Amino acid sequence: MIFLYRILTIALYPFLILLIYFRIFLNKEDKKRFKEKIFSSKFNVKKNEKNFLIWFHAASIGELKSILPIIEELNKKNLDYEFLITTVTLSSGNLANEKLRKFKNVCHRYFPLDTEFLIKKFLKSWKPKAIFLVESEIWPNLILNAKKLNIPIAIINARITNRSFKKWTVFSKASQKIFNSFDLALVSNTETEEYLKKLNVKNIFYTGNIKILEKPKIILNKNFADKILEKKRFWLAASTHEGEEKFCLKTHIQLKENFKDIITIIAPRHINRVKKISNLCEKLKLNTQILQKEDSINSGKEIIIVNSFGILSRFFSHSTSVLMGKSILKKFRDVGGQNPLEAARYGCKIYHGPYVYNFSEIYEILNKNNISKLINTIEELSYNLKIDLNDFKKNEKSLSFLDVLEKSTMDTIIGKIEFFLNNANK
Repeated sequence: MIFLYRILTIALYPFLILLIYFRIFLNKEDKKRFKEKIFSSKFNVKKNEKNFLIWFHAASIGELKSILPIIEELNKKNLDYEFLITTVTLSSGNLANEKLRKFKNVCHRYFPLDTEFLIKKFLKSWKPKAIFLVESEIWPNLILNAKKLNIPIAIINARITNRSFKKWTVFSKASQKIFNSFDLALVSNTETEEYLKKLNVKNIFYTGNIKILEKPKIILNKNFADKILEKKRFWLAASTHEGEEKFCLKTHIQLKENFKDIITIIAPRHINRVKKISNLCEKLKLNTQILQKEDSINSGKEIIIVNSFGILSRFFSHSTSVLMGKSILKKFRDVGGQNPLEAARYGCKIYHGPYVYNFSEIYEILNKNNISKLINTIEELSYNLKIDLNDFKKNEKSLSFLDVLEKSTMDTIIGKIEFFLNNANK
């Protein structure tokens, strides 16, 4: 299987080049740096040969954000560390440009195609002393070539779904060889721990989801929407996906029976659906406003649809009750769940549906500590929101609890990583 994979990746290489060029026209690739993915001459190696280079590969935005606190902590421990971060998506590259400016010893590159000759050249050019793959980034050519060069390789915040486990077991012998190449596995949930054991991974440790380490800067906003939100009862549906808005609007209609001037704020995960959501509101005869970034909420509007990225914190700072999306509908069973931690840090009571696979362990912790709650129906959500809207108080205990949880998780993860790096440095 490994031999066939290598032949296939080489055979597909010209077509993948054409695909990346085509994606440029769709604005899905970095127009200036896309060649880093496909040509070894564009790897643009910049490193201090005297330093200990650690490579983190994080596919997209979520994974990138989750490793930044780890890099900050490692920098406190050792001044001789240098970091290479690779990602795949354009959005993660843009975020890297923004977030990595504060580091003097971290650089970002796009991950090359997992083709044998490109990976070999990348490893020999950058010469990392240790490699960390984040979550489910299993690239056979990278892993096996790192092993050949005796470069220690780990997977952190590892996630293996039942579906992907079944796929790996189809090629049992090859899978065992690939997964046995890992020198360390820090897993985010017990399900993954069991799967990795069956895949012959050694040194597995359950450390919990590293996204708990992301600590957003808490800003109590006094801006565009405050005046009306300080006077009116409202609740927020955050990061909703198609089909969930109808659930939210029906909840709103039920709440109107008790609160005539209730406001429901909907912040869809993908704002290109704003017009479609607005049309749905019109069908239900709900007075709606599409809110741009600098707009004020107009008097008399009952449904506010947020049409901007990056402003959820402004609403979290006022909200007491938040429904986190991508969790209500059965189609999200294996991919569901949005990160609830920012809302929790603002003292919001968080509600979610049954499909939260991506953050199941975090929701389990939050549920046990009465920071979040599972709801299954419109009636359940309405009932709980009625209680919240009558009280309308922030959960002051959530922030201190999350601080303690973050510290214990960080200490555990850094302890395992430091041990791994010390062995790599021998």
